[in-house]
Amino acid sequence: MRAQDIAATTLTRTDGAILDFSAALMDGHGFPIPDWKAVNAWADGAGVDIAAARNLARRAWLLHLRDATGGAMHVVETRNAMVLSSFDHRIALAAARYVSDVRGRIVQLLDGIGEFPAGEQSVMLVFDSREDYYRYVANYYPDDGEFAFSGGMFINAGCPHFVGEKNDLSVLEPVIAHEMTHNSVAHLSLPMWLDEGIAVNTESRLAFQPANHQDAIEEINKHHEFWSPERVQEFWSGQSFLRTDEGNELSYDMARHIVELLGRDWPSFTRFARAARREDGGVAAAREMLGLDLGQLAATAIGMEEQKAWSPRPESWVTIEERA
Repeated sequence: MRAQDIAATTLTRTDGAILDFSAALMDGHGFPIPDWKAVNAWADGAGVDIAAARNLARRAWLLHLRDATGGAMHVVETRNAMVLSSFDHRIALAAARYVSDVRGRIVQLLDGIGEFPAGEQSVMLVFDSREDYYRYVANYYPDDGEFAFSGGMFINAGCPHFVGEKNDLSVLEPVIAHEMTHNSVAHLSLPMWLDEGIAVNTESRLAFQPANHQDAIEEINKHHEFWSPERVQEFWSGQSFLRTDEGNELSYDMARHIVELLGRDWPSFTRFARAARREDGGVAAAREMLGLDLGQLAATAIGMEEQKAWSPRPESWVTIEERA
């Protein structure tokens, strides 16, 4: 095994500062999870190449993950990406190149709001089974409650990375586009509906997914039956995106419709997105930057009469766990 393929137990910064990386690793449902606060404190030293130090730590982490999962997985890198998977080298390299390509396209599409830290590689984990995937993401969920089904997840907990389940690359590409969009706007304090609406629309454009108009009509009817002034508060707070019933899918779809409407005036949309805050569902930014009532906008987006009663009411929200 080449020296660079051995999971490092200590890391050395360009100025000589050493980190005991093995001491920073904790067990998380059978996976080694670094204490990223300690790791980033080491990486972010004055006068050093922070991106290089962070990449060094992330590469070491992926190699420890590889060893913890039995060694069948391996790390493939490009200038802008690291991918841990059990794909054969050709497929893994294609995935890493797709990640690199999508980074550039997202920054172009989301001009003014989408960005990636200069010099830092994007990190992707591809698990062999659904069991391993959910066991890993359980590290970032509350201990109780059900999981809403997902094909991928962006995790912004110390080390921004995204995870998926092993599949044909054509199936993974939309997942990569969606989760990397989340990565690109993670520096903003977006309400969940806005974050997901941007991700769904960007995924559709990057993965070239054609619209099914018959399905769209059926979906609109479902919206009319499901949403009420009370339930729509779950949408604005982000709670409905964690549902395990049809409300989960309808939340993503309504977010898509709203962002599609707002995005038609891109300069105004970027001003709104930069000002929107998770704490109030974006209601203040919509009023100040766009002169719009979000409740009326949401109703319009799904073909209903204007509903002022649908406006976000943060004071009524039940406190929920911060998402990963």
